[in-house]
Amino acid sequence: MIRLITLMRAELRVSTGSNTPVPHTPNVLVIDDDVELCELISQYLERQGFAVECVNSGVDGIERSLSGHHTIVILDVMLPDIKGFEVLNRIRASSQLPVLMLTARGNEQDRILGLEMGADDYLPKPFNPRELSARIEAILRRSARDELEQKPGSPERIVVDDVELDKGTRTVRRSGQVIDLTTVEFDLLETLLRTAGHVLSREEMVRRVLNREFSPFDRSIDTHISNLRKKLGRRPNGYDRIKGVRGVGYLYALAYDSDKGDN
Repeated sequence: MIRLITLMRAELRVSTGSNTPVPHTPNVLVIDDDVELCELISQYLERQGFAVECVNSGVDGIERSLSGHHTIVILDVMLPDIKGFEVLNRIRASSQLPVLMLTARGNEQDRILGLEMGADDYLPKPFNPRELSARIEAILRRSARDELEQKPGSPERIVVDDVELDKGTRTVRRSGQVIDLTTVEFDLLETLLRTAGHVLSREEMVRRVLNREFSPFDRSIDTHISNLRKKLGRRPNGYDRIKGVRGVGYLYALAYDSDKGDN
């Protein structure tokens, strides 16, 4: 934590930007019990043009998250009253508000669990403040694109075998049954269906779906793929719908290819 505070202070000394919010300024809610860190995050993000509110407990975080006043939530896993995962669970019960989770570096299980529960992204501590800002902007770009696609007049259906994806209503059906997906899972499935039968690299999926540059140590896409596989289930013939290609990436297999067996 000392290293993170030092990074934040150093970045504040060199960062530039306006402290005056502009119209439609993204409103960031930070849920973290470290008061000093919250203050530094606020100062940095406000210089980047964000409006920031901080709360220091999970209970307050849930209440403010569901108030409808925020564009995105930055949520720490370790909170004094309620764990961040429970806060995320309560948010997801009634809202698709984007959530970026802060986790302890090296705690891969926390990161996987957060993504499985519906977090849009995660950032391990200690982090570079510029990366925090970049992750927020990437999530907001994706959210803005999703909102545009949901507007009347922009429906589009993609059907591959027994799976149907409707961009207008952002629903997915398998053999007529609705499959509940997170925002990232929906976008990832859309990307896979559009390129069904062809391999997509991890790097390409990170750029298209997560709107950020690829890092070979970032396993977010693999976790989202695992979640998609579980929710979609196998084909009636028992074969996987989404196949991994070692050292490259993934492909959504067509029924004919699946009938020939897994590689």
